[in-house]
Amino acid sequence: MKRTLASLLVLFLLLLPLGACGEGSAAAPETAAEYTALPAGSGLTIPIDAVTSTATYYPLTVNGVRLEVLAVIAPDGTLRTAFNTCQVCNGSPYAYFVQDGSALTCQNCGNQFPLSAVGKAAGGCNPVPILASERTETANSITIPYELLAANAYRFPSNWKTA
Repeated sequence: MKRTLASLLVLFLLLLPLGACGEGSAAAPETAAEYTALPAGSGLTIPIDAVTSTATYYPLTVNGVRLEVLAVIAPDGTLRTAFNTCQVCNGSPYAYFVQDGSALTCQNCGNQFPLSAVGKAAGGCNPVPILASERTETANSITIPYELLAANAYRFPSNWKTA
């Protein structure tokens, strides 16, 4: 009986973090291995059929800097992309967004940003847009060039998502 209770307790403790990271969560990857290291000259390719109305987060390492791109289908049906860091709160380890219904919420200041504005609005407390003109889109995928990723790595300080 004690062994069964102990086993159930261990199982509960192992599954507890999964419940805390609801749909669209931007929880920080547990290890550096969960960040995809992009070599120079490559890019981030996102299959279009993998993008839905729930934000998908792509953790990357570019030139040794951990960063994250998000992709989502906006309410108008268009595919939107952005760097998952807040333009105003930048510098804080909590300057990233988690989806809350039809909005993204900054984990530092609590500002809510509508999905309909992702990839369009620049300046203010919102994710840094990756405009359609800055990426290549085919029928099956979108590719964000390495150069754009590297040029925006400065937006992700070394303490980002570490607290």
